[in-house]
Amino acid sequence: MSVPNNSLFLSVLGITHTVNMLILNKTAGVFFKPSRRKIYAFLGSFHFHPGKLFLHKLVLGIETSCDDTAAAVVDEAGNVLGEAIHSQTEVHLKTGGIIPPVAQQLHRENIQRIVQEALSASEVSPSELSAIATTIKPGLALSLGVGLSFSLQLVDQFKKPFIPIHHMEAHALTIRLTNKVEFPFLVLLISGGHCLLALVRGVSDFLLLGKSLDIAPGDMLDKVARRLSLIKHPECSTMSGGKAIEHLAKQGNRLHFDFQPPMQRAKNCDFSFSGLQHVIDKMIMQKEKEEGIEQGQVLSSAADIAAAAQHTVACHIAKRTHRALLFCKQRGFLRQSNTVLVVSGGVASNLYIRKALEIVTSATQCTLLCPPPRLCTDNGVMIAWNGVERLRAGLGILHNTEGIRYEPKCPLGVDISKEVGEAAIKVPRLKMKI
Repeated sequence: MSVPNNSLFLSVLGITHTVNMLILNKTAGVFFKPSRRKIYAFLGSFHFHPGKLFLHKLVLGIETSCDDTAAAVVDEAGNVLGEAIHSQTEVHLKTGGIIPPVAQQLHRENIQRIVQEALSASEVSPSELSAIATTIKPGLALSLGVGLSFSLQLVDQFKKPFIPIHHMEAHALTIRLTNKVEFPFLVLLISGGHCLLALVRGVSDFLLLGKSLDIAPGDMLDKVARRLSLIKHPECSTMSGGKAIEHLAKQGNRLHFDFQPPMQRAKNCDFSFSGLQHVIDKMIMQKEKEEGIEQGQVLSSAADIAAAAQHTVACHIAKRTHRALLFCKQRGFLRQSNTVLVVSGGVASNLYIRKALEIVTSATQCTLLCPPPRLCTDNGVMIAWNGVERLRAGLGILHNTEGIRYEPKCPLGVDISKEVGEAAIKVPRLKMKI
């Protein structure tokens, strides 16, 4: 096929891209007609390569399940062609937590810009996409709704297949973008909203071994940070709760407080963090009385409490993960050698908890793998990659989106946690010297 005149080819590509972007703006309910000068400036911001054709699959991923508005374009080889993200962390830090209607409004204000930025960075127009993948479960209902509504309008406008994504499946499969990991493997997903252990047997084939019975570890650490008023600590004022705990814990002595790990008698892989949070709250109240300070002031023992709380959470997570590894090997679900444990989610970036898990993998001859920190937290890349995985496997690709709904609560895979509990595997005691 002959390549047209370069300047003409550039113009055609640029006009196509501009038209697509105008439609994108209309999709967001913000249709505008730019001046000729703006059109030329817009065209000049792209570096098209005449004759370059996309012969492989390209997926746009959109993520709005909680408080991050994110989008990315990824190809089937795992190349991230473009990405963009808008974090709401600063806003929610001021309010002391995520307020769903506020998160929803911020998603609405930013989604069109973020998708546009990801597409612009990738030099891919919507018409060149193979599919659009979007998180539809689980998450905050109001947040999920923004991403789904915007995506469905794009799908309808550009006549593209739609791939609904399970948020936790995306976290679990991210490691296959960054590392060569074959199925099966064990995954531990730990974040501010989730905590679970699952055996990953395929792209959409999961066996759920255990989950949190109440709150997630990230949520618990955030609440402890708020109760300790760490936002008023000069070193932690701009950090999220979990980051503040990890930072301050380095200066503390965990041995000054003795918090017991939860569920020590339960021989399963489930987690619990609300009881531990209650115990820590009582201790903080007691120390406030001893130091004669009001709630809202920073305790002199805050670093020690942070260190003890983090250590107890790490030990609890490590023990349940240890049991899951032993169970899977005992049942033949995982190979005896070359076993892989993948840890992902926002809390996976906590290096102290990661070191606790390294002690477990060392004792069980396993390999611990974590995506890079920027891919552990919510992002558009993992959604696009999950879309690529499903596109290649021919799983869950919709050409008709009628009746598609978001699901704020949705389990991952087949729940065999009862079977794990019935096995009652005793976990050898490990020295958690971190």
